[in-house]
Amino acid sequence: MNTLNNKKALVTGGSRGIGAATALRLAQEGADVALTYVQGEDAAREVVAKIEAMGRRGFALRADLGDAAQATSCVEQAADALGGLDILVNNAGVGVLAPLDQLDLSDADRVLAVNVRGVFLASRAAAALLPRGGRIITIGSCIVQRVPGPGGTLYAMSKSALIGLTKALARELGDRGIGANLVHPGPTDTDMNPADGPMAAGQSAMTALGRYGSADEVASLVAFLAGDDAAYVTGAEFAVDGGHAA
Repeated sequence: MNTLNNKKALVTGGSRGIGAATALRLAQEGADVALTYVQGEDAAREVVAKIEAMGRRGFALRADLGDAAQATSCVEQAADALGGLDILVNNAGVGVLAPLDQLDLSDADRVLAVNVRGVFLASRAAAALLPRGGRIITIGSCIVQRVPGPGGTLYAMSKSALIGLTKALARELGDRGIGANLVHPGPTDTDMNPADGPMAAGQSAMTALGRYGSADEVASLVAFLAGDDAAYVTGAEFAVDGGHAA
């Protein structure tokens, strides 16, 4: 049974990794899906082709969420292409991991522009369009619950800001029946952080399950939060981290 039949979703950063898996899972559940990308147009087109092969509509939109105008306009473009918007998945993000004395102002500006301001602006634009029962689901990080070592100050700060944003969105939009929730992935097998990469053994050892998660495992929780079964869930954080924070 498709639980998201005729729903319309936008997944930012949906050309690869968790974003691509989420876009495909939402389509599998019956949604039409638009996705954004910055680079990798071919990869974005491949995801769209897979969405269309499921009998759903798919659209790829080039948008840099670090640009304030594009963070807003991509939501409006997605709604125009899809004929409305029911679900926003804030997945686009950047990570800069380095010691404090190696981080400069440009690093801080870029990370905060994409990971915080871009999420705020996309959420604000979506809030103006979402109907009762709409959803805003944001991808955070396990690093907000347990910072395993040095070098994560900037990234952890940016992802921690999403906790307050999500709780405030839940209060702001609750009277309209719109849910806002936050998903914290742990070490996840993607192109950016492969399960066979040089840092994989250490990251796996930090989890209770002793392994990386898959992008599909994260996407399955996002799909649940997007559906009717999660209608009474809002302002909440969910860890998909293999026990990284245990």
